[in-house]
Amino acid sequence: MDVNELMQSEDLTKNYDIQDINANKPMGILSYIGILVLVPIFTARESRFAMFHAEQGITLCIGAHIIAFLSIIFGLIPVVGWIFSLLFGLVGLALFVLMIIGIVNAANGQAKQIPVLGKIRLIKLQ
Repeated sequence: MDVNELMQSEDLTKNYDIQDINANKPMGILSYIGILVLVPIFTARESRFAMFHAEQGITLCIGAHIIAFLSIIFGLIPVVGWIFSLLFGLVGLALFVLMIIGIVNAANGQAKQIPVLGKIRLIKLQ
């Protein structure tokens, strides 16, 4: 699998109602901003568009917390800890880039999976 295959993401926008998309773009955007993913989960359950982005956002949020936890734990290892911290920092940066991609997709009214993690469903919301 090469980088181009990893960066390909499926655009599912045609499967969503345009009125739902237009009404819930802000909820889609909130889905990618850390713990604010809970706002659409609790207030826009009826919106398929918001729940699509909430599923993606919760995956990113959980992934970021796992990376932060591992960075702290491995960072405590003498001598090689800084290498692990640097590595996890780069992964964290990649997650930040994916967050920006998700925000842009939601703001543009696209139900497009984020690259790499888009197919992962940790929690089924729809």
